[in-house]
Amino acid sequence: MIPAVSIVGKSGSGKTTLIEKLIHELRQRGYRVATIKHNRHGFDIDHEGKDSWRHKKAGAQMTVIASPIQVAIIEDTERDYEISELIENYIHDVDIILIEGFKGNAYPKIEVFRSEVGHELLYIPHNNYVAIASDQPFNIGIPSFDINNVTGIADLIENSILNTT
Repeated sequence: MIPAVSIVGKSGSGKTTLIEKLIHELRQRGYRVATIKHNRHGFDIDHEGKDSWRHKKAGAQMTVIASPIQVAIIEDTERDYEISELIENYIHDVDIILIEGFKGNAYPKIEVFRSEVGHELLYIPHNNYVAIASDQPFNIGIPSFDINNVTGIADLIENSILNTT
């Protein structure tokens, strides 16, 4: 099974930006990275500046985008696939999968939180959260990283997700 980590947070919190930076950092460390981007509203593929285009531009070896009506690598679908189905059916030859969206999944989660977005943490104890990446510190029993500390976040992913499987 390919290790995966889900980057979750409210819209506008910086999930895509963090994923771009993590892709670059993990690739620099020699890992092959795939991404899965969930889009609840459907999507048109692939336009400059869109999340999937940005993932690929950042160096992801493969990008899978899922919505309730489409999956890319392009395939029409009648339902929203589970992450495990996407991984099993579409992702191969990579070392790590970074997932954006799918807040309710069972994979290890890193929440991205920015105070200016003005929301409460999504974090729920015992729901597989492994860290918070934020513009403010949190003391909630899991590691709290500055959102710009990509090296530290990548170290956490490498040590607790990649090297434990």
